Amino acid sequence: MSAPKISPAAIWRHPGKHHLMALENPWYRMIARLQDEVSRATVDFWADRGAQTIHLPLTTGSISSPMGLGSDSLPVQVELGGTPTYLADSMQFMLEYGCRLTGTDTYYIMPSFRGEQPDTSHLSQFFHSEAEISGDMDAGMQAAEDYTVHLVRSILAKEADAIAQAGGDLAKLESFANSPKFQRITFDEAAKLLDGNGVRSEESWRTLTREGERAIMDKLGEFTWVTHWDHLSVPFYQAFADGSEDRACNADLLFGLGETLGLGERHESSDEVRRALKVHEVSLEPYEWYCEMRDVAPLRTTGFGMGLERFFMWLLNHDDIRDMQLLPRAHGFNIVP
Repeated sequence: MSAPKISPAAIWRHPGKHHLMALENPWYRMIARLQDEVSRATVDFWADRGAQTIHLPLTTGSISSPMGLGSDSLPVQVELGGTPTYLADSMQFMLEYGCRLTGTDTYYIMPSFRGEQPDTSHLSQFFHSEAEISGDMDAGMQAAEDYTVHLVRSILAKEADAIAQAGGDLAKLESFANSPKFQRITFDEAAKLLDGNGVRSEESWRTLTREGERAIMDKLGEFTWVTHWDHLSVPFYQAFADGSEDRACNADLLFGLGETLGLGERHESSDEVRRALKVHEVSLEPYEWYCEMRDVAPLRTTGFGMGLERFFMWLLNHDDIRDMQLLPRAHGFNIVP
């Protein structure tokens, strides 16, 4: 590949001047075009499947990553009118509600909020493309694969030149678009493959480190699913696998920097939700409504979420997620605009 013709100005290093720097740099116009095309392609994809988008509030009293076993981020608490609430880290719960309300699959692209400060692979505010569909984990994985391929094909059709100028590997992208290949491996198989390297072990659960994710991609290639993680390593709402409390019906899709898309089947009954909350040491009170919803409208669903800035990193062969934002944000700073 030739050297990139356009590159970011690391505007996140210069709060207060970031917008002026972005206006003078073609990188950020290119990011804006990618955002537009992803939004357009997402609507087209789900409309063809009969899915429905719904408009949702940013605040919630029941976050999907509470402080409990398996939570993978810090919640962002705010106060509105003297009442504490949270900025949503995911709209998954609301999409589950949406499936029952609309009678069809639901999706959205909206901001998500995480309590951690930004770094090369995380943002405190990122754009989340999430969907919830009727069906089990296998159905969800197929939908997620189809969606990913659709995005790549749509973007290549419109923005191939811009991607090449920014350092993206068109040969890699075109190969995936023309002959997409996805592989599956269970977490137990991944741990054996890695021989303990890149596996973080706690007293009652295990997870993969970023190095472990990269090692799996080195051995098996990108677009590898890692399925059926230890249940205590994932949030409580993921369904138990095969009736056991040991493993979860979940999967992470590894490409780019590592986990870029996460997926899981949900508990079907309120009894399963209550059991999972107890196992994960999470209070029932904020999630009583979540249980009641299953009593009133039982439905098996699976959902997934893709971090769009991580997806852009893969498209552009880039190594810093902070360069994927048009306007930087960080906790503890009042950044204008």
